[in-house]
Amino acid sequence: MFKNINKLRQTYKTRKNWMIETDIKEYSSILDKIKSLNYKDLGDSSLKELSKKLISRVQKGTSVDDLLVEAYALVTEVSKRVLGLQPFDKQIMAGIAMHQGKLVEMQTGEGKTLVAVFPAYLNAITGKGVHVLTFNDYLAHRDAEWMGPIYKFLGLTVGFIQEEMNTEERRKAYAADITYVTAKEAGFDYLRGFLCYEREELVHRQFNFAIVDEADSILIDEARVPLVIAGSISEKECGQVRMAEIAKKLELLKDYGTDEYVKNVYLTESGVARAEDLIKCKNLYSSENVNLLTELYCALHAEALLKRDVDYIVREGKVELVDEFTGRIAENRHWPDGLQAAVEAKESLFLQDKGRILGSITLQSFIQVYPKLSGMTATAQTSAEELLTFYKITVVVIPPNRPCIRIDHPDIVFTHKGAKHKALVHEITEINSTGRPILVGTSSIEESEKLADLLKQEGIKCSVLNAKNDEFEAKIISNAGALGSVTVSTNMAGRGTDIRLGGEKEEERDRVVKLGGLYVIGTNRHESRRIDNQLRGRAGRQGDPGSSRFFISLEDDLIKRYGIEKTIPTRYLPKKQEVSLDSPVINQRIAHVQRIVEGQNFDMRKTLWNYSFIIEEQRKVVHKRRQDLLFGKAHENVLSQLAPEKYSELVSHVDEDTLNEVEKQISLFNIDECWADYLAQVAYIREGIHLVRIGRMDPVQEFHVMTSKAFDDMQLRLEEEIARTFNSVRITQDGLDMEGEGLKRPSSTWTYMVNDNPFADNFSLFMSSNSNIGFATMGILIEWPIILGATIFSYFMKKKKLKE
Repeated sequence: MFKNINKLRQTYKTRKNWMIETDIKEYSSILDKIKSLNYKDLGDSSLKELSKKLISRVQKGTSVDDLLVEAYALVTEVSKRVLGLQPFDKQIMAGIAMHQGKLVEMQTGEGKTLVAVFPAYLNAITGKGVHVLTFNDYLAHRDAEWMGPIYKFLGLTVGFIQEEMNTEERRKAYAADITYVTAKEAGFDYLRGFLCYEREELVHRQFNFAIVDEADSILIDEARVPLVIAGSISEKECGQVRMAEIAKKLELLKDYGTDEYVKNVYLTESGVARAEDLIKCKNLYSSENVNLLTELYCALHAEALLKRDVDYIVREGKVELVDEFTGRIAENRHWPDGLQAAVEAKESLFLQDKGRILGSITLQSFIQVYPKLSGMTATAQTSAEELLTFYKITVVVIPPNRPCIRIDHPDIVFTHKGAKHKALVHEITEINSTGRPILVGTSSIEESEKLADLLKQEGIKCSVLNAKNDEFEAKIISNAGALGSVTVSTNMAGRGTDIRLGGEKEEERDRVVKLGGLYVIGTNRHESRRIDNQLRGRAGRQGDPGSSRFFISLEDDLIKRYGIEKTIPTRYLPKKQEVSLDSPVINQRIAHVQRIVEGQNFDMRKTLWNYSFIIEEQRKVVHKRRQDLLFGKAHENVLSQLAPEKYSELVSHVDEDTLNEVEKQISLFNIDECWADYLAQVAYIREGIHLVRIGRMDPVQEFHVMTSKAFDDMQLRLEEEIARTFNSVRITQDGLDMEGEGLKRPSSTWTYMVNDNPFADNFSLFMSSNSNIGFATMGILIEWPIILGATIFSYFMKKKKLKE
């Protein structure tokens, strides 16, 4: 028995070591070679000439791997000479690992921005371009401007992308040797290529190498967020206004409940009866009422599970989503249309036009478009398995240049939020009286503003940083380490920026150091330990002193959502009290549940991948056909085959080049139209696919079968639509007037949240969570094929109405 346990331990240890590299001796030997090249006595012109020679050698066929030592030695000297930054040995080793396609974990303040320059320069001298994918627009601009002098000295060009840039500005930035851009903007520009009819309209060139900054956030936290390009259609969800009113009349626990993780909502038996009475329908679960049922569940989800100033804010008459991991406003992001409309109706806002999806790709799939990938972050080890699974990328842990001396104190746990907030205010008041700077990380906008109000009542001046004032982030963070400062923030606090002790006044640094450095306080534990570690990492940069502590209560969202208090023995759970709980058991349970939740989220992302990978493969097929047409790599000759009579008639008075251009335009238009229709059909299939569980079938397998058939049908219909369009439009010697013939495309864009369909399992929850369902359950068992069929049928009916 003990032998088996030891074998399991050894297997786990081996697998962990395979995913995470902590031995960096391999990079030390390369570092010695780099340091042996002494360029400090060379003049500027000589250094520039060396860079030209490296570029020339690559063009003649030399591998960049063979040039690493010379290139890195050159960057080291130029960095010192141009910016006054002397790269540490650990930074150079991190750069070596990144060139090898690995993800480096470096602590906050270790200079990751400079590290990226090494692999960026080496891979950019091929002339194929390098993208540095940053966390936000501010960092894209800052890093390009900051590191730009190094690249320019070495004869390379550098650009950056901002959300407000026009097409020409974007094309110029992507044409640079190194481009700093957020992953989302790069993804949007990739999707906009699906709307181009001429190759000159494309802004991207062929992808080469991506360096992902804050990689854990982009590759893990936002991996399931799809980037969507959509066109507006005038179809309002009028029914959602009515359903929002009905949802407000239904009572929690009596008429509906939530699952144990408060992520899904379901109707009770009495709730079904009351809803049917309010809606004036006999059987809510009959096939003709499938749309009503979906709208009701959307309304209930919006009413019960989505909170204002937590999940979203309302600004200038619009609902704006708050990113759960960054605390920032998620620009141009929507929930799936039904849920988006339900939230707008809940807040009594004007319902926006629905969008017809023209193209979609998850960030996870988009990142995988790059042939070569590397990254850097301060927190990666806990997600090493996921990074290896999805991206085939290993984590290399780079030790800090100076040992971290930050003190991470044990959590203080309270029975209720009231006691926690009192303790927080007392702690902040006590520490603030000494002048020591404090950063308080909260879980939501609502909590940040409530805590700020409590502090002001005690006469404590504080700066508040959340999604409502994120434009002031850089200024607020720059003073967060100043003497006497108190900063209350959501978990957006300073991602990618350092909090310097003393703030902008360097002369106050020593005083802050003597006081113990920055004191970081967390008011909640998060679902991911990485988010907690990111908050802790705001203190203790580059060997600075600092400390951190979490104040939590048994009423916090994480505790309640996952029922942690139910796993704690009752002897450790007294009634409400003002003093903290003194038991290591509670902390152990919380840490245990965090690990479980991380595993669940990993499984959820794997499930999403299982659903989406087949659509991604189909997208590649469509994309290749479209690109071949756009670049003239393939001439389909479909017009002469599908519409021979009209083609023969036109050949006599329209030249071949014009007909080829017409064929390209018609083919591209119909590829886009059919693909958009197909994506809408897939959405409808996905929305109802969970029903096959009732018939004991595998939803993922059935989804693959149905979408494969739908894709084959789409390809057949595409040929028919090309022929129909060709036969119905007027073609002259000047070609085809697209707009004049009604072949016009919408072009607005946005993103929306997808998390395995937030209400996909409501039918299953309805059945599994209620023992007194009676005939309703039997009705669903009998009618599930009809309901699924009706869902797909409603898609075609809506499509038909739109065309009419």
